[in-house]
Amino acid sequence: MKLAMGEGGGSAVAELQGLDGAFSFAERLLQRIWRDGEFDRSRAATVDGRGVRILYPGKWNRLGGPDFFNARLELDGRTVCGDVELHLRANDWISHGHREDPKYRNVVLHVVLFPPMEATSPGADGRSIPILALLPLLYRSLEEHAEDDAVERLATPRFSEACEALLALSAADRLTELRARARDRWRVKVGHATKRVERSGWREACHQYALEILGYRFNRGPMLALSTEHPLEEWLRMGGDAGDVLRWYDERPERWNRQAVRPANHPRRRLQQYASWVQAVGDWPSRLQTIAGPDAALRFAPPVGSVSATRRSDCFRRLTADFADNVCGASVGGTRFQTLVCDGFLPLLGATWPENEPALFGFWFAWHPGDLPETIGRWLSELGVVDGREQPSCQGLAQGLLGWILREEERQEQSTACQCWRGT
Repeated sequence: MKLAMGEGGGSAVAELQGLDGAFSFAERLLQRIWRDGEFDRSRAATVDGRGVRILYPGKWNRLGGPDFFNARLELDGRTVCGDVELHLRANDWISHGHREDPKYRNVVLHVVLFPPMEATSPGADGRSIPILALLPLLYRSLEEHAEDDAVERLATPRFSEACEALLALSAADRLTELRARARDRWRVKVGHATKRVERSGWREACHQYALEILGYRFNRGPMLALSTEHPLEEWLRMGGDAGDVLRWYDERPERWNRQAVRPANHPRRRLQQYASWVQAVGDWPSRLQTIAGPDAALRFAPPVGSVSATRRSDCFRRLTADFADNVCGASVGGTRFQTLVCDGFLPLLGATWPENEPALFGFWFAWHPGDLPETIGRWLSELGVVDGREQPSCQGLAQGLLGWILREEERQEQSTACQCWRGT
């Protein structure tokens, strides 16, 4: 792992190794995770063993001084109010000169990403500031957080520059690159699914993926957190009573992001939708697992030909019907259903039945794009790789373009980090 200062020296960046090579994780992502509570709060404890309950994470400060003002916490049952400072590693507290800086005298908790050797950070006047490490508490990998952040920044000039570089290639090379990057993206998704299944088991991994994806962009973290707090068995015991689900929502109003969320994507509505899904098909993870298993009625053969030809095939149509009706009980539709298939069902099956991986990848490549940003669709058209007939927009080309953009962005980040290390 390498650490460097970000652009302008305002934010540290860690260079880490992921499933598809190196990636960067910026300190501002850690700040966002803290703000949104995308970690297991029930297990939060300081390095020296004091329980931490987060009543209010504080107001995010984008200027100088502590990262969050006026947080409210409970440390071993005692309520404390003050500021919170976040770093990727604990010794950044000293290297950044916070110990004697008067702006940091009100810091009551030092939150870091990587677990440190030391138990506390030194404050002014001999104070010892407790340290909370977030990495062991994260629901998702650092790579997944970094990817989501990159997708949200698709409209920045760097992403346009990355697409311009792809446009400079010949049409054939352009398509070759996109297919290669799509394969990389598929491997990453299967890798994430494999880790989730290993950690939580098949049934709970399915349950977690479903709620996380239903949370869409703004509430993926809170929905994933709720899925771990209330496993599938608990939903089944409710018998489809949405009242219990809404009580779970109301218990922690501060965790949900309701700004800029369309009514159809409101977390209350999505929780009710999942309750209906579980009521209709309580054993849906088992049904999903059998689709690609050795005794599956649907015999997989890698699709051949164009995307349109794959979508017209009997296998694709039967697979779509199986997912929509047999697995989801017709409870999920539209682009959210397509995203559920591409980000959840197919990668989970790829992780569990590797012998069917070539066919699963082929269907995933040809699948409908789902909830990917509109920017991706526009660039696919400008690149001339989709024509709306034999080569319509599809998950594979969209993910291939996203993979290309992320790789170019990573090159830029690494170049900037290297310049910062050299002091240029």
